[in-house]
Amino acid sequence: MPKKISRREFVQKTIEIGLAVTAGHTLFPPLLRSSNPASAKEAVNLAVVSGNEYARSTAKAVEILGGIEKFVPRKARVALLPNVQRSNPGTFTNPEIVRAVIRLSKQAGASEVNLLSWLAMKNWESTGLAKVAAEEGANLKLFERDEANFKPVPIPAGKTLKEARILSEFYNHDVFINMPITKDHAGNRFTGTMKNLMGLNSPANNRTFHKENWETDAGAIDHLDQCIADLNTVLKPTLCIVDATEFIVTNGPMGPGELLKPHKVIAGVDRVAVDSFCASLWGLKGEEILHIRHGFEHKLGEVNLQNVKMREITL
Repeated sequence: MPKKISRREFVQKTIEIGLAVTAGHTLFPPLLRSSNPASAKEAVNLAVVSGNEYARSTAKAVEILGGIEKFVPRKARVALLPNVQRSNPGTFTNPEIVRAVIRLSKQAGASEVNLLSWLAMKNWESTGLAKVAAEEGANLKLFERDEANFKPVPIPAGKTLKEARILSEFYNHDVFINMPITKDHAGNRFTGTMKNLMGLNSPANNRTFHKENWETDAGAIDHLDQCIADLNTVLKPTLCIVDATEFIVTNGPMGPGELLKPHKVIAGVDRVAVDSFCASLWGLKGEEILHIRHGFEHKLGEVNLQNVKMREITL
């Protein structure tokens, strides 16, 4: 069952904003309106937008891919998965990027926008994402780590992981937007779209990804990476929007660590290509990251960026 949120102010604010949306008031500022979506002839697989206005960059990246309506049908129930693992700088998805995606989804006519997690409310409050959810009329659905809240899902193509346990509430949605921050990781060096899907998998099942010495032993690291790739064969995001505005490149994934600040937002459907590009931001190649390589082997996407149609702009 969802974890009950006792903070009256948070709940009341959510109700008030939800009523405002129902009454027809717009919460979508002009800078986020998608007025010139890409045509089919200009189809782009990967959109990269640089700039200091992160909400605007997010909206522009989605516009480059064809506009939010390409991904969110009217009346759709939309699930969002930001990273709220820690609140150290450069370790969690920027609140303004999440705000923009909530607003875009509502603009497209989504019936619900829900942020799903088995992480505690303190994670959402400390990162500022609980406040954004309340302000934008999105539902923050938090679940206990009880295995009864997770659905067993066989992984026919899994080379290492044969069964996942996915948050059952996830399957009550029509659209899934994956919203990680890219950053360093202690074991496999990189966190991005593919690894973020562990946020839908049960903590107990996630523990099987980690063998002894998973930070240093090559075999244990490969086991972790193969499990990540295997998990991705049974979960497919409708769209990935990645925070690469500022992120840690050391002491990941929790931080604190050395910050890199490219001020970029990346959007795409191809997880392997998106992660390969994000890895390149600090001098890594996609094929050097084992779970990206394994994702390519699973035919989840393109690892060679030369084969990806990409558009990169600065606002």
